[in-house]
Amino acid sequence: MKNLMIGVDLAKAVFQVHGALRTGEVQFRKKLTRKQFPASMAQHEPSMVIFEACGSAHFWAREMEALGHEVKLIAPQYVRPFVKRQKNDAADAEALVIAARQPEMRFVEPKTVEQQSCAAVFRGREHLVHQRTADVNALRALLYKHGYVFPVGMSHLNRMTALVQDETVDLHALIREECLDLLGQIAEKTARIIERTKKLKTLATQSNRARRLQTMPGVGPLTAVAVEAFGPDMVEFKIGRNFAAWSGLVPRQHSSGGKERLGRMTKAGQADIRRLLIIGAMSRLNWLGQRTITEGSWLSRMLARKPRMLVAIALANKMARQIWAMLTKNKDYRDPAMAVVA
Repeated sequence: MKNLMIGVDLAKAVFQVHGALRTGEVQFRKKLTRKQFPASMAQHEPSMVIFEACGSAHFWAREMEALGHEVKLIAPQYVRPFVKRQKNDAADAEALVIAARQPEMRFVEPKTVEQQSCAAVFRGREHLVHQRTADVNALRALLYKHGYVFPVGMSHLNRMTALVQDETVDLHALIREECLDLLGQIAEKTARIIERTKKLKTLATQSNRARRLQTMPGVGPLTAVAVEAFGPDMVEFKIGRNFAAWSGLVPRQHSSGGKERLGRMTKAGQADIRRLLIIGAMSRLNWLGQRTITEGSWLSRMLARKPRMLVAIALANKMARQIWAMLTKNKDYRDPAMAVVA
């Protein structure tokens, strides 16, 4: 039944399934356990299966595609308006079908195993970075309680280490022991972060898309892998501006009556890609990067009249558009100034 749409509300143990025709007539409502679900779906003729884009949705999308079904993933915020009255599993499954029937609905592209594997390594590194930051903050707080004040930042870790290891410094033996234990944890996590970083750099050399992205100034291996792992297929966007908007690098609009009112950055979309693009843009604006900026260029003029952080976000927006162009046209980065000359 090719016109059958099946909305599935995923869970840990019991899945709620709602089947309806494209015209809206309900065909069935049922609950299935995790073990029953694949066997039940295998009995259906190829249909459209709709999931909410949650943690396990990409796995189940691949499983359903292997059974011959067409799979659509919808972001939770786009499903919520179609939930009738009280929220429950049955209402969520029905809302998925109703949402998928909307002609202008935006869908999430299912990720491949390779994309999810890259994302797992990336997330593992981020987790270690957060843990190390927590350990450094704990060390700083412990020293502060005993009269030794250090500024925030990893750059001051060496000074804290030297103080703790200095036997002439007046620290109680138990306090010194705790500080040394924290320093050991920080050193261990630093080694693991370096290991994960090397792994991500290796992954960035194995993908042609990631290699192409690294030809752009300000885009390194981590940014390239993040775009590869978390970014959608660029053909989903008609123009580069749409990808920049998806990345949250555009101002929030409060326009009405034909008058534009632009606010702060929307911060929509994937946070890691946006953060890394801004970091890459900032690297272009530091004292070394500024030496490569052409006099009289757009970037040079922006720096002359705008705050540096605002220029960095504007540059990150341009970088997002250029990434779209590079990946849709399968071409390496070309300096705009050189392109004009050519």
